[in-house]
Amino acid sequence: MNILVINGSPKGDSSNTYRLTSAFLDGMKQGLQNIQTKELSVSRMDIKPCLGCFSCWSRTPGQCCIQDDMQHVIQKLLWADVTIWSFPLYYYSVPGPLKNLIDRQLPMLLPFMVEKDGQVGSGNHPSRYDMSGKRTVIISTCGFYTAKGNYDGIYSLFDHLCGKENYTTIFCGQGELFRVPELSSRTNEYLSCVKQAGQEYITGNISAKIQEALNQLLLPRETFEACADASWGIEQSGEKNNAVAKKESDTLIFTRQMAALYRKENYPGKDIVLEMNYTDVGESYQILLGKDGSHVYTNGDLTATTRIETPVTVWRSIAAGEIRGDEAMMQGLYKVKGDFTLMLKWDNYFGGSRPQAKQAETAPPQKNTNMNIMLIPWIVLWVAPAIHKQWGCLITLGVCALVSLFYYRNRKTFYDVLSNALVAGASIIMLAGGSEKWLLPLSYLAFGCMWAVSCFVKVPLTANYSMNNYGGEDALQNGLFLKTNRILTMLWGVLYLFTSIFTWFLMRTSISSFVGLINSVLPIFMGVFTVWFQKWYPAKVAGGK
Repeated sequence: MNILVINGSPKGDSSNTYRLTSAFLDGMKQGLQNIQTKELSVSRMDIKPCLGCFSCWSRTPGQCCIQDDMQHVIQKLLWADVTIWSFPLYYYSVPGPLKNLIDRQLPMLLPFMVEKDGQVGSGNHPSRYDMSGKRTVIISTCGFYTAKGNYDGIYSLFDHLCGKENYTTIFCGQGELFRVPELSSRTNEYLSCVKQAGQEYITGNISAKIQEALNQLLLPRETFEACADASWGIEQSGEKNNAVAKKESDTLIFTRQMAALYRKENYPGKDIVLEMNYTDVGESYQILLGKDGSHVYTNGDLTATTRIETPVTVWRSIAAGEIRGDEAMMQGLYKVKGDFTLMLKWDNYFGGSRPQAKQAETAPPQKNTNMNIMLIPWIVLWVAPAIHKQWGCLITLGVCALVSLFYYRNRKTFYDVLSNALVAGASIIMLAGGSEKWLLPLSYLAFGCMWAVSCFVKVPLTANYSMNNYGGEDALQNGLFLKTNRILTMLWGVLYLFTSIFTWFLMRTSISSFVGLINSVLPIFMGVFTVWFQKWYPAKVAGGK
């Protein structure tokens, strides 16, 4: 199959639209192996405007009197099975050089007037060549927040050229976002959909699911327009015809665009003042995050609640996804002072600023882990058999059986399964005559070993459960999150290893029936410490201490 790409952007290969076209082509090549592609970049070609002399119809039929590159274009149009027109929207139409190319297709038509089935308009000319079976794709981006309502001129033009609904379109608003590295996660997601569209197109038609994804806005209208306005680096004055007041620095423009991504629907109930101190350029700006939106202050009059001291190059790299923010922090590339809560919930305030796509009805709901599934069998084992051995063991086995019902709503972990097996095993051994004076201390020992050993695996025990509050599985890629949980897991492991020794002595005293209650005191204090440490330690590292 022969694929011809007509790149109508004056920017050539650096065009935003061309990124979509390249993704579409990649998908086509995955969908069908036997593909030959050729590209014509209009900006590099010599194509003069049509003279309207009609020599190609009368004096030299099929041949234009202008000697330039257009004859080569016509040959490639005849060669192609699929022609992809790639261009940005200029003033609600195609760019001027591309319009010249479209006008110069006149030699491909015959001068006679004909009527065609489904033709658009009040007149038509037959093709000089057999164009049956050829397909057309139009890919375009524009600078408005949506493509809807802005492509009427393009639809009208290609309805006449190809026939209504005889071509496929991918029209994308917010096209300038494809050149913003800081938004690459969202634009790459869109490009993957374009690639999938190419794969489906080459073997049939683009599915309704992918078409719906392509119609999704990259960013909400308010967010996009705020980012777009900030990108110009100029302030609007009160006069309608004088928008330029002062050219702003690239760093201030970057800060304004970051502020525009603020999600006010996640306003925490009190204002946040984020101060960005760019150490390499000597500039500092404050972003007020309020219930009505964000505002950037350049005079530093506000009292910062969180201050980030960073080279602007580092923060741009983080925003562009070139380096993870937690890795940069642990390497000491930037520091955070003040309230660290903003950093822990950064994605809530600035991440995912995009319209929420409708979830597929067949998609299963996301299940979270639940530490109670692991803990409850152990707690029952430590309390019930100490009060009454036989009934306590039976109750513990019943709890182990019932815990499995929680897997219906929660995702089980390796530690859930291991705990259930160890607890059930200890209960059965005690029912068979095993001494609780030995088995209960050994159960604490096994529990502590489980925590301690997990410190040496990729994901420590506590991280499997605390990740629910820090972005789910994405948190498992965060080095600082894992280090914090590794320390906590080790501390909990040491606590229960110590408890096993303490329990061994308690089980040989008159208060042995209260061992479970006594041993619950230290874990309560440890739980309070854990909540504090999860906030204190990352803030300590972020402050460069």
